[in-house]
Amino acid sequence: GKFSKSRGVGVFGDMAKDTGIPADIWRFYLLYLQPEGQDSAFSWSDLMLKNNSELLNNLGNFINRAGMFVCKFFGGTVPNMVLTPDDKRLLARVTLELRQYHQLLEKVRWVAETLGLGQG
Repeated sequence: GKFSKSRGVGVFGDMAKDTGIPADIWRFYLLYLQPEGQDSAFSWSDLMLKNNSELLNNLGNFINRAGMFVCKFFGGTVPNMVLTPDDKRLLARVTLELRQYHQLLEKVRWVAETLGLGQG
């Protein structure tokens, strides 16, 4: 059913923190579900399944493939990266955008805290 703090239905920030499950696992799961667009049901078994099958298996597969690629094409050593001027401009732009995003997110958090949003 729908989350309701007063009825004890759902997992809320303080409860998620108390589980000891790292925040990155929660972030992955919420991004995977994308619940902001529609209602979604939470279950501990689904959290475990998505963590094990989607995150860990896919991440392990990616790391294995990257390692095999480096071994096959670069003799097992990651080569030094040489950035072109275009690369440097792109990195500078991405860095600027991320800083602006972070500043805006902090403003949203401040407003939410000031208005008492998310308190149940």
